[in-house]
Amino acid sequence: MSKRDNDFYVLLGPDYAGKSTVLSALSTGSQWQLISVDENLLHPRHALLGTLRRHLVEDVLAAPPGTYSDQFAFAMLQCAVVHLHDRIQAAAPGAPLLVDSYYYKILAKCRLVGAGDHPIFTWWRTLPPPQHVVYLDVSPETAWRRSGFGVRLNPMEQRDAAAATGEPYADFASFQTALRAAMLDEIADVPVTVVHEQPGVTETVAAVRKVLQDSDVA
Repeated sequence: MSKRDNDFYVLLGPDYAGKSTVLSALSTGSQWQLISVDENLLHPRHALLGTLRRHLVEDVLAAPPGTYSDQFAFAMLQCAVVHLHDRIQAAAPGAPLLVDSYYYKILAKCRLVGAGDHPIFTWWRTLPPPQHVVYLDVSPETAWRRSGFGVRLNPMEQRDAAAATGEPYADFASFQTALRAAMLDEIADVPVTVVHEQPGVTETVAAVRKVLQDSDVA
């Protein structure tokens, strides 16, 4: 193993669980190094990752069927996973790392669209597991409200058109429930602490901070 293998935590959760908000709060006055492909948390020299993510969502996934192959979309997702792994390995030793979702959420969503056992997914599962996962839970009802009652949803946060029933909230809730199950399945062999839904942002950040402060690497 390299010097960073297993020496990191992952913050995971369904869509609109508040991961970005928590990570933004931890980016100030915290000893934790944060690793993410969220545009607001990327270093300027890695801005390409944010551009790729936008084009994946806005151009590739939203394009009419047949415009881009599944293989093309997987290749773009691979860029995000490799970047997270590269940042973990390149991080300075000693400082605790908190990684946004790692490959778990991407892989769970690929499973939900019926992608099967693609060789890329097999490789993702060979990556070093984290020391611990902090799972930030939230109900589909809360997530739906945070999405502007569906207004802000992108194609990776809901059933695709072929699987949709025509009932937007029911489709969203079904997808999010299945996503939760798939993510928990992927982390079944990793220590997990679930942070249950909190009354507000302040309480959520405090609950995550407590898990991290109680950890072996804090």
